[in-house]
Amino acid sequence: MKMLGMDERTVTSNPNDNGEGKMKKKPKVVVITGPTASGKSKLAVDLASLFPIEVINADSMQVYRGLDVLTNKIPFSQQNGVPHHLLGSISPNVEFTAKAFRDSAIPIIDDILDRNHLPVIVGGTNYYIQALVSPFLLDDLAEDMNESCLDDLPGTTQCDISFIAENDSLNDSYDLLKDIDPVAANRIHPNNHRKINQYISLYARTGVLPSKVFQGKAAENWGQVDNLRYDCCFICVDASLPVLDKYVEQRVDCMMDAGLLNEVYAIYNLEADYTRGLRQAIGVREFEPLLKTCVVEDIYKKEKELTGSSTEKGETLLDSNLREWLISSSDSKSIILLEEAIEKVKVNTRRLVRRQKRMLNRLQTLFGWNIHYVDSTESISRKSEEVWAGQVVESAMKIIRSFLSENESLTSTVELSNMTGMKIIQRDLWTRYICNACGDRVLRGSHEWEQHKQGRGHRKRVSSLNRKARGLTFVEQKLEYSECN
Repeated sequence: MKMLGMDERTVTSNPNDNGEGKMKKKPKVVVITGPTASGKSKLAVDLASLFPIEVINADSMQVYRGLDVLTNKIPFSQQNGVPHHLLGSISPNVEFTAKAFRDSAIPIIDDILDRNHLPVIVGGTNYYIQALVSPFLLDDLAEDMNESCLDDLPGTTQCDISFIAENDSLNDSYDLLKDIDPVAANRIHPNNHRKINQYISLYARTGVLPSKVFQGKAAENWGQVDNLRYDCCFICVDASLPVLDKYVEQRVDCMMDAGLLNEVYAIYNLEADYTRGLRQAIGVREFEPLLKTCVVEDIYKKEKELTGSSTEKGETLLDSNLREWLISSSDSKSIILLEEAIEKVKVNTRRLVRRQKRMLNRLQTLFGWNIHYVDSTESISRKSEEVWAGQVVESAMKIIRSFLSENESLTSTVELSNMTGMKIIQRDLWTRYICNACGDRVLRGSHEWEQHKQGRGHRKRVSSLNRKARGLTFVEQKLEYSECN
C-alpha cells in the first residue's frame, strides 16, 4: 500500500554516511487554531510586528471568493501588509477538499520558508490542518488501493456489497454509513456529504470497512505527533463558552447590519447544490425558507418598480440593506422567517464552536498534539485592546520565541515589521546591549536582550518612564519601548 512520505525537504542523503540517509530537522511551522470568534486572525496580524510572518488561511469557507461578510474574512485594510495566502482565492462553486488544501498549502509553505519567513497556518477548520501536517490521508489510500492490497484486511463480505448496491440511492446518507461502519461515521460530521460518499464508495468497491483502513500501521502513523510532516507549534486561541456564545450572537447581528442577507440573496439559486462549495457555509441555508417563499417575489416586484420594467434576479439588486427593508415592510410572515433564520445562524454557529473545541481536545488526547492555549476570554468580554495585548499576544509571542529558539535559519533574524519595511535585529552572541531604564544593566547577545525586554521588571520601569505608552496599541508600545532604550 502506497503512503505519502514526509516532505522531501526533510530528508537528505549524505555521501559519507555509507548510503544511510540522515534526517534533517523538519521545517518549523506555527499553527494558530481555535473556535470561531476567538481572535485567530487578529492574533496572526499582531504577531507579524514581532516575527517575519506569512499567513496561510485554513478556514474551509474563507478560502472561497465571495460572502466576505458572512465568512468574516479579515479585510485587506486590517491585514496590515501581512501576506495572506488561500484567502478568498478559490471558486465558490468547487469542492475544496482537505486534500486540495494540503496540496495547495505545501508549495506555499516551501516558498515562505525559502524567503526565510515563518509560515503561520490560521483557521478553525481542524481537518484542513490535520490533512496538512499528517503524512497521508484516507483520500490517498483510497486512490492507491487495489484488490491485492485489500485481501488481508478484515470486513469483506459479498452480502455487504450487495446491500450497498441495493441502497445505492442512499449512498449520501449518514444513517446508512452508521449502519455499515459506525466507527467511520463517528469520525466525520453528518453534513460532510463528500466524505460520507467517499467512505461508502470505498466500502461498496472493496467491501472493506473504512475504519479498518485506519487500523494497524495506518492508525499508528496518521496524525500522530511523532510522524507529522512539519515541526509544528500549535497555538489555540480559546475563550469560555458563555463569552463566546454571547460574542457570536453579537457578531451575527453585526453581520446582518453589514449586509449579510444581501450577500446570501446575491448567490441564492433554487437549483443550487447547498452541500458543495461556498454554499455550505453557516448562514446560507438558514435563509432558504425566507428567500424561497415570499421574499424573492417581493424583491422582484420592488426591482420592477425601481426600473420600470421586468428584470431577472441579480440584474438590479436593492441598494439598501435587505434586512432593514424587510423589517420596514408590512409582511409579518417575512419578518418571522427572518428572525427564525437569524436565530438558526446563531444556534448553528454556537454548535460549530463546540465541535471545534471537541476536535481540538481529540487531537490533543488521541494524537498527542502539544497544543498551547492562550485565553482570550477577558479581552473579548471587556473589549479591551490592552488586555488582548498583554494576555493573548504576549503569551503567543513567548510560545513562538521558545519554539524558534532551536531553529538556526529563522532565529538568525527577528524582523519587526511596520507596514512598509522591517527592522532586522541580528541574533548573535557578541553584541552588547545596555538597558538605561534598568540602571545601565549590560546584556550580552540579542537573545539575552530580547528575554530581558520581555521581563516584568523591565516593562514596569519602561512604563513608568513613559506613561503615555499605556494608551498606545501593542505595536506602538513596542516601538516606543525600543525608542526609549
